[in-house]
Amino acid sequence: MATSPTRVAVLGLGLMGGGMARRLLAAGFPVSVFNRSRAKADALAAVGAKVAATPREAAAGANVILSMVADDTAARTVWLGPDGALAAAPRGAIAIDSSTVTPGWIRELAAASAGAGLGFLDAPVTGSRSHAAAGELTFLVGGDAAVLERARPVLAAMSKAIVHLGPVGSGALIKLINNFVCGVQLASLAEALALIERSGLERDAALRVLADGAPGSPLFKAVSARMTARDYTPNFFLRLMAKDLTYAVAAGAEKSLELATAQTALAAFQRAIAAGHGDKDIAAVVEPLRRG
Repeated sequence: MATSPTRVAVLGLGLMGGGMARRLLAAGFPVSVFNRSRAKADALAAVGAKVAATPREAAAGANVILSMVADDTAARTVWLGPDGALAAAPRGAIAIDSSTVTPGWIRELAAASAGAGLGFLDAPVTGSRSHAAAGELTFLVGGDAAVLERARPVLAAMSKAIVHLGPVGSGALIKLINNFVCGVQLASLAEALALIERSGLERDAALRVLADGAPGSPLFKAVSARMTARDYTPNFFLRLMAKDLTYAVAAGAEKSLELATAQTALAAFQRAIAAGHGDKDIAAVVEPLRRG
């Protein structure tokens, strides 16, 4: 007898979630989708997704339920709200939170999932909108290894790598660490570019020195190009980097560790938000430092 295909629900269709849902559809998974803004969900209906009016409706009958939303508050709503996914998720299904959220929320959701008879993974990702669209994300997974093996075919359809970090909460924590290191580098890049421009150095030559030297990470190269072009089409919303840095500072405080560089970077992103750049790409963190 043929095995029924794994049914997947995707909750959240923003810059990342929309591309992830498309990869699952391309891989042949039956996919139901929910998004707070209906238009993004309707766009996926044209390529085969079933559009649900609520997270609860999306989760009904799904074998794997995956969320990709902005923060703890949004995640709590889609999972535990009055029309949340856990209210309809079938026993034995797997709940996966791929959002960048706090380890504390992940522990709460894991407990609620266990109480509902579900397997659970925290599986945030590294990569940007283009990586999501191309199926080239890296999943950073916390949770039981046996649950991960059951979910692996679904995650593999969206990724180039799946890294198991340890028990529940491990993925969420390493994602915050990853993003705080990125945020610190972006804040320093913004200051460096502003210093180059104010000093009258030949900007492109100066940036090549940095890009080809020790500072020249992939992030440096990609974002410095967007900064110089002043192309702030969102690949990663600036306001979400501020949120991630806030969560990272709090995670450090839980371990009696002051993440001083993260706090400094957070201040830079907060200044950019105050200047009206929150819904632009992270590269816009440079704008408050520029003249003209």
